[in-house]
Amino acid sequence: MKVGFIGLGTMGGGMALNLRKAGYDLVVHDIRREAGERHIAAGCEWSDTARRVAESCEVVFTSLPGPPEVESVALGEGGLLAGMARGSSWFDLSTNSPTLLRRLHAQFAAKGISVLDSPVSGGPAGANSGKLAIWVGGDRAKYDQYKPLLDAIGDQAAYIGDIGAGSVAKLVHNMAGYAIQTALAEVFTLGVKAGVDPLDLWLAVRQGAQGRRRTFDRLADDFLQAKFDPPSFALRLAHKDVTLATQLGRELGVPMRLANLAREELTEAMNRGWGERDSRVAMLLQEERSGVEINVPAERIEEAKRTAE
Repeated sequence: MKVGFIGLGTMGGGMALNLRKAGYDLVVHDIRREAGERHIAAGCEWSDTARRVAESCEVVFTSLPGPPEVESVALGEGGLLAGMARGSSWFDLSTNSPTLLRRLHAQFAAKGISVLDSPVSGGPAGANSGKLAIWVGGDRAKYDQYKPLLDAIGDQAAYIGDIGAGSVAKLVHNMAGYAIQTALAEVFTLGVKAGVDPLDLWLAVRQGAQGRRRTFDRLADDFLQAKFDPPSFALRLAHKDVTLATQLGRELGVPMRLANLAREELTEAMNRGWGERDSRVAMLLQEERSGVEINVPAERIEEAKRTAE
């Protein structure tokens, strides 16, 4: 089996080399030939166009900057659709638009070609070391068939659902990270302006409840289950804490945009009469605004935890 890999940049270069190290017969392409020099030295075959990669391989991986590049490689004159054979598969490892991928999926399916969105998380270090999460959406049978290739790229490949599901998971993950990053910048400037050494502040807060537990783990205790009674920490107490923090910000002249938004959410939840419920009950307000209801049985969550371990 020949495996194609298109896009040998910061992420793709390391992932392609790991496929080669795992023993796969690799055909590679990039818009810059010099990006493929170490792959050629490792025994990979160079191809001048994406189409030629597609014509010679039963499965192709792409790792590209974004939607415009993916669409160009997919549909251009020298692209994948023009070269891939019926029954072949394309895994897009890029961070991409679910809407675009669903459209490409339909176009490729008309020719009997499977498209799977497979964004990765772990950064350049993970791409080089093979310590990557890979979130896959698309045909489950194709995922199972090519799982060994995915395992050569990353150590945490997982099937998420239908086409686009992997990209949705990646966007949720990244947006959460940058929202948290912005909030951390806000609260740390508050702490430092209030007179605490930044290193001492960091050492302190990382030992608190937020610091000791992985960000997404706590969602399973209440939010996923729609379980807010009895409270682990009452909403009225959370409202008091956030009010004190925003008051301190005003006293010190520190802008607290996200903290004030958080206080507004907690205040609205208090006005619903939820003061004695768990503080995370305020998350129901966003569900209501979005027209979404989340309620996962506890048994499913426990089974998912066991499977993940």
